[in-house]
Amino acid sequence: MAASDQRSVAIVTGGARGIGRACAKALAGAGFDIALVDLLRPELDRTAGEIRELGREVMTFEADVSSFVDAQDIARKVVAQFGQIDVLVNNAGRSMPKGILEISEEEFDRTLAINLKSCFNYIRAVAPVMLEQGGGRIISMSSLNAHSGGVTAAVSRFAYASAKAGIIGMTKALAKELGPSILVNAVCPGVIETELGNTLTRERGAALAEAGISLRRMGKPEDVAQTVLFLANSKPCFITGQALIVDGFQYHI
Repeated sequence: MAASDQRSVAIVTGGARGIGRACAKALAGAGFDIALVDLLRPELDRTAGEIRELGREVMTFEADVSSFVDAQDIARKVVAQFGQIDVLVNNAGRSMPKGILEISEEEFDRTLAINLKSCFNYIRAVAPVMLEQGGGRIISMSSLNAHSGGVTAAVSRFAYASAKAGIIGMTKALAKELGPSILVNAVCPGVIETELGNTLTRERGAALAEAGISLRRMGKPEDVAQTVLFLANSKPCFITGQALIVDGFQYHI
């Protein structure tokens, strides 16, 4: 959905590592120039270098995605540098291991700010640009836990599941509001081997994959990235307002 034939531009939040890094590299491999947003400077620089090796331009922003002001500033800088924004991938997120009887109000608010409000921040920043240039695509990272309510793993307690479910509602509402020129979708990964996921599921991952995933393996960031790439780049695309589950069919949830 580029504004010109010469360039396509994508912003990827949480793009320094894991699923975000895989999405950024997949998009770069398909010809996108990339703007990466994350707080992890060393990992940002590493991923930026990998994107440059693919022959694409890259901007990096060390920023907290819960900041509305930062999102507006980043969008302005991306447009100033690249002239357009064609794709937004809202990937930034955080886990929350505490249950309802343990979590503080501050911890709950922070979980929603990173996982859900960040999507609002960046969609609000890029939507005027996309509408003015005639189109764009927005893809937000939800989770299988938005459908299941989560399990006892630290990443998927109620606050995290609540935020990820909110992303699905936001996606459906904005697909109606921003259509027909902007396509808005969500992706719901299952158990994925990432830096975060490995820490939380290392001991039970193999058993879970064998017992509860039809494809008998945990997912990889690249599995999610290929779905994001399809939603970002396929032409024509008649998919909007959807929450695509990428979990190898995890039938025990």
